[in-house]
Amino acid sequence: MGPGRLVCYRQVSASRMAIASAALFVGLNNPKKRSPAETMTTQQDVQIRILDTVDIGAVTDIDEKITGRYRPEEWERRIAYYMRRDPDAALAAERGGAVVGFMLGEVRAGEFGLEEPTGWIEVLGVDPDCQGGAIGRRLAESLLEHFRTQGATTVRTLVDETMDDIAGFFGSLGFEPAPLKPFVKTL
Repeated sequence: MGPGRLVCYRQVSASRMAIASAALFVGLNNPKKRSPAETMTTQQDVQIRILDTVDIGAVTDIDEKITGRYRPEEWERRIAYYMRRDPDAALAAERGGAVVGFMLGEVRAGEFGLEEPTGWIEVLGVDPDCQGGAIGRRLAESLLEHFRTQGATTVRTLVDETMDDIAGFFGSLGFEPAPLKPFVKTL
């Protein structure tokens, strides 16, 4: 795998006839170091907006930079799914007219015995050349606000336990470990 790493797994309900699908990454393992002034300028230069189908190429490019794999069909399928389910929960971070990050999620209820509406952050990707500028934080804050407007009072994501940097990112947003334990079976 390239410079990014797989960070979270999305559990899929049995009614969808799948056990789990890989969500993705934030290549936070090597963020660029920026001064506080550079970070502030970067934050001000970034606009968070709703993802559009024309962004599939940019998302594919970010994925390829992080994972080293070119998967346009995968991203076309994934983005179409989230845009059908809740287009306002498919976000892009744009700077200077270019997509530099994205986040996909949705609000669901009734899965895993959790009846309350729950926001799920499924995947987050930030261009490795733009990391360290709070782009992931800005995407997350926008998505969390959207979840709030949809009635969610809890937001969940799954993080590989070996990825302390990703756990630290979510911890900095106020996430904490949950008592749920994922199980997986290879078929």
